[in-house]
Amino acid sequence: MAKNIKILLAEDDVNLGNLLSDYLKAKGFHAVLAANGEEAFNLFAKGSYDLCLLDVMMPVKDGFTVAKEIRKINDSIPIIFLTAKSMKEDTLQGFQVGADDYITKPFSMEELLARINAVLRRTVGEEKQEEQTEFKLGKYTFDYTKRQLSLGDELQKLTSKENDLLRLLCLNQGKVLERTYALKAIWEDDNYFNARSMDVYIAKLRKHLKDDEAIEIMNVHGRGFRFVIHN
Repeated sequence: MAKNIKILLAEDDVNLGNLLSDYLKAKGFHAVLAANGEEAFNLFAKGSYDLCLLDVMMPVKDGFTVAKEIRKINDSIPIIFLTAKSMKEDTLQGFQVGADDYITKPFSMEELLARINAVLRRTVGEEKQEEQTEFKLGKYTFDYTKRQLSLGDELQKLTSKENDLLRLLCLNQGKVLERTYALKAIWEDDNYFNARSMDVYIAKLRKHLKDDEAIEIMNVHGRGFRFVIHN
């Protein structure tokens, strides 16, 4: 995943910035470090990057301002915010300006790497995968275009939300489907009510797929779901 991936890292804490930069380079990423928000935006405007890792509280320009300016140039590049704050309002503001994820300090390097890879899996080099509309799921066949789940001669017509959610699970089979990503992709908002709604649809999908014991939609605590088909 890391090969040829260029990350713009903006962090005003010199020690932490160097530590993160060295870690990302050790993991095979090409990391470019900026000491403040203005420097980060200038680097972005002149270069080509695959992901932005932005500290929220920075001098000259804060991370939210930088993200807004970046989004005017590129509305699809993944952005992950780093922050010492854990207030809900900051999290909401982060997603409102187009964040793909949010990680609160202090965090482990392993957690940061997992978040980066999860975002990159969704946004880099998956064009062919994103076009896939038919899936063989154990004993079942799922046709996304027809919104249809079939088992032998039995056909189950899916609702639009069931259909979209099952496809996301299929595209991420064996991996963790991040709750926040699924909510933004299908409901366009990761608020509490949509999260509860998604849990209802997950339960419905489990019921639709119950006739094949090899299929499992697992809860991954604090993160999301993993769709597994056991051999």
